[in-house]
Amino acid sequence: MLIFKDLISGDELASDSYPYKYVDDIAIEIEGKMITVSNAIDDRMIGGNASAEEAGEGTDDGTESKINVVYSHQLVETQFDKKSYLAYLKGYLKRIEKKLEENNPDRVEAFKTGAQKFVKERVLANFSNWQFFTGEKMDPDAMVVLMDYREDGMTPYFVLFKDGLIEEKCHTRLASLEWNTRSSLPCSAATNNNNNNNNNNNRL
Repeated sequence: MLIFKDLISGDELASDSYPYKYVDDIAIEIEGKMITVSNAIDDRMIGGNASAEEAGEGTDDGTESKINVVYSHQLVETQFDKKSYLAYLKGYLKRIEKKLEENNPDRVEAFKTGAQKFVKERVLANFSNWQFFTGEKMDPDAMVVLMDYREDGMTPYFVLFKDGLIEEKCHTRLASLEWNTRSSLPCSAATNNNNNNNNNNNRL
């Protein structure tokens, strides 16, 4: 299983446990979904000792809906208008170009051309639709993840620049999306738990 980490900040932004596809050789589009997260607190966690009757009834402090990608990777929503986003993006793309010049110079021109086209046609053309998220560290130099909804108005999807990501194999730690927790789990456990929803390559 692969974790998609921010090239600049090192934050985990997503993983290939979600359905995803590459777009125009410049971005990765990752599909999310709404999950229900319980806020219930077990009395045993705070020293309580419920009777048999109480234990059967359980407690419920309520639930709330979350977007799985945001919740599991602790993304932080931020705000931009078009002017401030373009100012940020100009600097960000320059930083990625510099990384490519150092590590993959043959990719630089394709990235510059592809990013410019993608931003113009996919991002700016529908700017009012996007929501913006940073990684957990909220590094101002790192990637801002874009989120919009499918035509059904209910299914969220995320757009990340692929050249701004590091793909890292997961060995022992992965947020379990289906179990609605950020607990540390073996990758195999999380993978088996997600098999009903994902193909082998987790592609759309």
